[in-house]
Amino acid sequence: MEYNTIAERIISMRDADLKLRDQLIQNGKLGEGYNEEMEKLHNQNAKGLEEIIDEIGYPTIDKVGKEASEAAWLIIQHSISQPNFMRKCAELLANAVSENKVDPRNLAYLTDRIAVLEGKPQSYGTQFDWDANGELNPKPFDNLQKVNERRKAIGLNTLEEQTEIMRRQVKAENQLPPQDVEERKHKVDQWRKAVGWIR
Repeated sequence: MEYNTIAERIISMRDADLKLRDQLIQNGKLGEGYNEEMEKLHNQNAKGLEEIIDEIGYPTIDKVGKEASEAAWLIIQHSISQPNFMRKCAELLANAVSENKVDPRNLAYLTDRIAVLEGKPQSYGTQFDWDANGELNPKPFDNLQKVNERRKAIGLNTLEEQTEIMRRQVKAENQLPPQDVEERKHKVDQWRKAVGWIR
């Protein structure tokens, strides 16, 4: 298959994802757990992208162009019901970063997301959630100074600055903290068990 055609396929999968996300924001449904329609689309996109990766390897900028490479990363980042696929992509992405073929920030976001889904501390503080007081904060990380050093090394702002940005973003999207934080945590843990992130 031509790389141009592959790039177009990846971009159209991303566009479908973002379109659905916008609809959920408009309907005020984005923060209400993992929407079934969205999970279905994320799984479908992950399957499509895995077929592409099996054919051409990781979609690096030199293979599919910057837009499609970024789109592939977004699809991977959203394929949270597919632990094996996400872990496989993290390895491929790490190799691509070592060859300077993708943005290292993408790897930071993906490794953090995997760590959080596995119940481990994140290294870059890229993943946020509501805390017990209904405030948006980074998910657990190892050490603030180290996190900020790692962030700086790949061109990210400080975690304090990012926290402010994220809080403004959820306000702009009218996302509200869950009514019952404990119940939501319980549901998330059940889901993580069901898809295989935790035992």
